[in-house]
Amino acid sequence: MIPEIEQLLNDQIKYEAKASAQYLSMACWADTRGYNGIADFFYTQSEEERVHMTKLVKFINERSGNAVIPAVDKPRDDFKSLMELFETFLESEEFVTEKINNVIYECLKHKDYNVHNFMQWYVAEQLEEEATARTLLDKLKIIGDDKSGHYLFDRDINTFQAPEQAN
Repeated sequence: MIPEIEQLLNDQIKYEAKASAQYLSMACWADTRGYNGIADFFYTQSEEERVHMTKLVKFINERSGNAVIPAVDKPRDDFKSLMELFETFLESEEFVTEKINNVIYECLKHKDYNVHNFMQWYVAEQLEEEATARTLLDKLKIIGDDKSGHYLFDRDINTFQAPEQAN
């Protein structure tokens, strides 16, 4: 494995671990405020990010690389509103997308087409994740500060679907 690419993949493990911890913290925030649907949504998101991390770990190790399991700083837990919670969700997904795009760029630069091919799954996943985050944030913007709207949002969050990506 090309050392620069291996380092980028290990960095990506760290970003996925950080996102997993952040979403777990967000789930706890929602859970302790009675937003059970939102909590379930973020518990699921946290688990998905852990799966993304594990997929990278296995990929590196199967190619005689050295996957590094990072220490993760305490995630943010001081949200003031649902809007802030979901703005943080979108910012996190945009950050991860940017880092994945950087891995892709470096793969092409180094002509590492095997890693490039592997990373295409992450590209598609990030399109979906960002679309979901934007859709949910748009719904919250419509609802505003309406408490009954928040109740319905919490109840229905797992039925919202991001718009299909244009081919």
